[in-house]
Amino acid sequence: MAVIQLPPMPLPGAAVGGGSGARSMLRRQASRESAARTYARALPIVPVRARGLTIEGADGRRYLDCLSGAGTLALGHNHPVVLKAIRGVLDSGAPLQALDLATPVKDSFTEELFTTLPPELARHARVQFCGPAGTDAVEAALTLVRSATGRDGLLAFSGAPHGTTAEALAVSGGAPSVGTTRLPFPHDYRCPFGVGGARGAELSARWTETLLDHPESGVGTPAGMILEPVQGEGGVIPAPDGWLRRMRDITAARSIPLIVDEVQTGVGRTGAFWAVQHSGVVPDVMVLSKAIGGSMPLAVIVYHERLDAWRPGAHAGTFRGNQPAMAAGAATLAYVRENHLAERAAALGDRMLHRLRQLAERHAHIGEVRGRGLMIGLELVDPEAAWADVQRTRAQRPEPERPRVGFAEVGQPGDGRPGAGRTEAGRTGAGRTGAGRTGAGRTGAGRTGAGRTGAGRTGAGPTGAFGVAAQPRGAECPHPTHSGADLPDTAYRGTGGPGPRPPAPMLAAAVQQECLHRGLIVELSGSHASVIRLLPPLTITDEQAEAVLDRLADALDAAIRTTRAPGPGPERPPTAPPFMQRFTPPFAGDHR
Repeated sequence: MAVIQLPPMPLPGAAVGGGSGARSMLRRQASRESAARTYARALPIVPVRARGLTIEGADGRRYLDCLSGAGTLALGHNHPVVLKAIRGVLDSGAPLQALDLATPVKDSFTEELFTTLPPELARHARVQFCGPAGTDAVEAALTLVRSATGRDGLLAFSGAPHGTTAEALAVSGGAPSVGTTRLPFPHDYRCPFGVGGARGAELSARWTETLLDHPESGVGTPAGMILEPVQGEGGVIPAPDGWLRRMRDITAARSIPLIVDEVQTGVGRTGAFWAVQHSGVVPDVMVLSKAIGGSMPLAVIVYHERLDAWRPGAHAGTFRGNQPAMAAGAATLAYVRENHLAERAAALGDRMLHRLRQLAERHAHIGEVRGRGLMIGLELVDPEAAWADVQRTRAQRPEPERPRVGFAEVGQPGDGRPGAGRTEAGRTGAGRTGAGRTGAGRTGAGRTGAGRTGAGRTGAGPTGAFGVAAQPRGAECPHPTHSGADLPDTAYRGTGGPGPRPPAPMLAAAVQQECLHRGLIVELSGSHASVIRLLPPLTITDEQAEAVLDRLADALDAAIRTTRAPGPGPERPPTAPPFMQRFTPPFAGDHR
């Protein structure tokens, strides 16, 4: 099948209400819709037409969309094969909604889905159609493993949002839950153990083993472990392939079902059809949504038949029989598979990452460029912050009972001022997930890791389960490398010591707005909304990719000029807009 080349979008006719009409719509939205809205705050546009990578606003302006419906639009907006599939259902007289009854459309979707799955899973797979959102599929997966194992506790990883419904929120990185044990996710730039690289991933795996096997860890055998192969909303953090294989070995050896959340990483996004295929891991449960519906609402879980122990109706949803979504999804899956778009995403993603890393060599404000395939992140930092200033600021900041984050609507809709961002009080770097609580502070030196080898017991000072020295609460983890001599200049400059520099959420918000002024839509993610995230459709051309990177580079230069402080010092949450301290859920966007 040949890749369809889309014709240029026709010139806009009369704008829908023009600029004044768009501003009126934005004002009505602000006055009528709930305070929970997110993207609309930072992106004051009114889309009226879209095709491929391009969105046209009501004011006649065009934008390159690297948000892609938060990863939903694998083929971009209004792709011909998707429209043909939807029209086919509409024109056929078939039911548009069929609950969980068998239909030809549903059968075709299931066949195509199973064709794409890892063969070892497909041979023994069952599929459950869920309510049409990824968060409901996460709920279904958790219900499934609890029913199959008879156990209740769960293992999840710091920094990984899995949804906003009750159980999905409970296993998300920033939400407190007594039933979920948080584990450190490997991270080169902000390593929870302060070492990064293969050593950091190894310590994460050993920490997990110790927690499960030590008789006094306080953690019983859980019902399951849930993880993302690439933490998307968490800041575009790819899990090392070797670490994923260790997690599979650890869970299999202890009869713990492994749930892999591929809601955002699936359907070619990371350069393989499913992100687990990079590592060769075969999970017990896969959670799928977003792109599998071909831009329409659809969510499923696919799991090994041995787990199929729940009762009829144990998980249901009125809209799990969405026929247009199944048709659009089957067409999308087939198009991605037949046209090798995953392989193209891998190659193009490598070229984009290479160019962004060249940009990082010239900009001290870029802490790290990371990603996989066409799931790309650019973490922005404050290069002027002195190491002692950062520590002093954190030491003086009281820690709240619960981390609070938020989103903004600054000024009137459409005025171009930065409108979205996120900060977490007391949760920077290794504050909680590193050496503070799950690193060497509480569960390491004092309780579960090495028995009780803290200060005053062995004479060796506070150490973690693996001999990693404990750091003061709130301290940043050192850079992944051990000595300053081999640190890249961009990781060392201006900090007064080795390690990642403090995140720059205000700069990231400014970059997002400068991108919008240049006709580029990007998303913010990460624990402090300091990561610029690119999620272009898999159909993006080489020329479009160059245009995206050119506009992003220009926007970064402009934002740095306009947000540069008069003197040195870290960005401090008190200087941020009030919205950044008042929203509780730990997400930068409408996840799921």
